[in-house]
Amino acid sequence: MERAAGCPAVGGSYPQKNAEILSSQYGINLFLAGLLLTFAWAVHAVGISKSHLLSYLITLMLIQLLWMLWYLCRSCTQRRLIRDKDTHAGARWLKCGITLFAVITLILDSFKIGYYIDFSNCLSPTEGIFPVTHAVHTILQVYFLWCHAKDVIQSFKTLERFGVIHSVFTNLLLWTNGVLAESKHQLNEHKERLITLGFGNITIVLDDHAPQCNCTTTTLCSIFSQGIYYLYPFNIEYHILASTMLYVLWKNIGRKVEHHQQNKTPFKFHGITVGMIFGLIVLTSTIAIVVVYLIQIGGSKIKSELALTMFYLHAIFVLALMCTAGIVALLIYRLEDRSLDNSKNPARKLDAELLVGTAAGSWLLSWGSILAIICAQGHPKYTWYNLPYSVLVIIEKYIQNLFIIESIHREQEKVNEDIKTLRIVTISRGSTLSLSPLYKEIYNGRAARDSGDIPCLFKGSICGRENDGAGVAREETSQDNSLVMHSASDLSFYSRNSVTNNKRRILKNIAAFLFLCNLSLWIPPAFGCRPEYDNGLEEIVFGFEPWIIVVNLAMPFSIFYRMHSAASLFEVNCKT
Repeated sequence: MERAAGCPAVGGSYPQKNAEILSSQYGINLFLAGLLLTFAWAVHAVGISKSHLLSYLITLMLIQLLWMLWYLCRSCTQRRLIRDKDTHAGARWLKCGITLFAVITLILDSFKIGYYIDFSNCLSPTEGIFPVTHAVHTILQVYFLWCHAKDVIQSFKTLERFGVIHSVFTNLLLWTNGVLAESKHQLNEHKERLITLGFGNITIVLDDHAPQCNCTTTTLCSIFSQGIYYLYPFNIEYHILASTMLYVLWKNIGRKVEHHQQNKTPFKFHGITVGMIFGLIVLTSTIAIVVVYLIQIGGSKIKSELALTMFYLHAIFVLALMCTAGIVALLIYRLEDRSLDNSKNPARKLDAELLVGTAAGSWLLSWGSILAIICAQGHPKYTWYNLPYSVLVIIEKYIQNLFIIESIHREQEKVNEDIKTLRIVTISRGSTLSLSPLYKEIYNGRAARDSGDIPCLFKGSICGRENDGAGVAREETSQDNSLVMHSASDLSFYSRNSVTNNKRRILKNIAAFLFLCNLSLWIPPAFGCRPEYDNGLEEIVFGFEPWIIVVNLAMPFSIFYRMHSAASLFEVNCKT
C-alpha cells in the first residue's frame, strides 16, 4: 500500500524530466541542421544556395514569433494571477544591454533592406524577406524578455519547454550566421594589412558572394555594404545575450522558487576611490592606445610594427596589474571563514558557466598564438611581445574567474540587528535616563558632544551623562545609578570589526578596479583593434582563411566575456 501510494508522486516527475530531455535534444538537432546548412553554403556545396539558408532561418524565426505571441496573449489573459518570479534572472543591466544591441541590430536590418532594394534585380526574394522578418523578431523578442525574463513557468510546461529551447537555438543559429558573414568580410581587409608588414607570401582565394549585377545607386550601395559589416559585432552580441536570457527561462520551467525578499544592494562610490582612480587611468590610456593603433596600423611596415608593439606592452602591463589584484582578493578570501551559498540558482549557475565557457574563446586564441611563436621559422621583433601577452591572458582569466565565481557564491555577512542598534542604557532609580551613542560612533570617537554625551571608557571605566537641568551628578558619588559596563569582549568586537571593514574596503576597491579594467579590455576588440588578425605569424602557421575563421568564432566569446565579467564585478562590488 505504501508503495502504491508513493507511485504517483515519484512517477509524476518523469513526464517533466522526459520533456526536458526531449526538448533539449530537439534544440540540438535544430541547431546542428542549421549549422550544417550554413557550412554547406560557406563552402559552396552543390545545390545549396544562400536562399536555402535564409529560408531555414526565416522559418525558425516565424515559429518563434508564433510561440511568443501565444505566450504573451496567454499571460495577458492571466495577468491577475500571482506568478512566481526568479529575482536573480533578467538583471537590469542585461535588459539595458540587449536593448542597446537590438536598436543597432534594427539599423543593420534597415541597411540590409536598402542593400536588397539596390540589388533587387539579381538577389533572391529571401534576402529581402529575411531582414524584415528579423526586425519584427528582434522587436518582439526584446519586449518578451523585458516582460517575462523572470517568469517561472508552472503551466503548459511541456509545450513551453519546446518553445523556449526553440528560441534559444534560433538565436544561436542567427549568431552563427552573423559570425560567418563577418569572418568572410575580414579576408581582404586583413590581407592588405599583412602585406604592409611584409607577409606577402600569404595567398588565398577570395570567397566572394557579391551580387552579379550592377547597383542602381552606387553611393548608397557602398554605404550599405560597408555599414553592414561594421554593425555585425553588435548583432552578434545581441543574439548571445538573448540566448543566455532564454536559457535561464528554460531552466526555470517547473522550478520551485523560495519566496523570500531579495536584498537590494545599491552601488556606492564611497570607499572605492583608489580602485576607481587606477581603473580610470587604465581606461583612459586604453582609449588612447586604440585610437593610435587604428590610425597607425596598415599605414606602413614601421608604423604597423610600432602600433603592435605599443598595444602589446600596454596590454601586458594591464594584465599583470589585474593578475596581482585578483591574487590579493583570493588571499583575503582564504583568510576569511565564510560559508558558500550552494542553493539552487539557475541564473547564478549560468553566470559561472558563461565565465568559464566564454573565457575558452580567448584561451583558444592565446594557445594558437603561443603555438605559432614556437613553430614559426622567422620571428619579427614585435611578435615576441605576443608570448607574454598570450600567457598573461590565460592566467588573468583563470584568476579572475576564481575570484568572481567565489564572490557570487559567498553568503552575505549577516549583521545581528541587536548589535547594529545596540545602545548602552544607563539606568537610574529603575528608569531609563539616556541612551549613549552607537557602537560605531563610540568606535570612531564621535560622541554627540552637543547633547552632553560622554564617551564610554573601556576596561572597567564607567559611562555617565549629565542629567538634570541645572548641571550634573558626578559618577564618583552616584551610588544609585546602575551602569552598564563594557567587558573585554567589546574591545575584541571592535577590533574584529575594524579588520573586517578593512578587508571589505580592499575587496571593493579590487572589484571596482577590475570592473574598469574589463571595460577597458572590451574596447579594443569591439572597435576593431585586433592584433590576432594583424600579427601575421598565426596566418603563416595555420593558413590565412582558417585562422580568420577561428578568430571570428572565438572573438565574440572573448568580447562577451569582458562584458559579462564587468557586470559580474559590478554585482560583486555591490554585494561586498
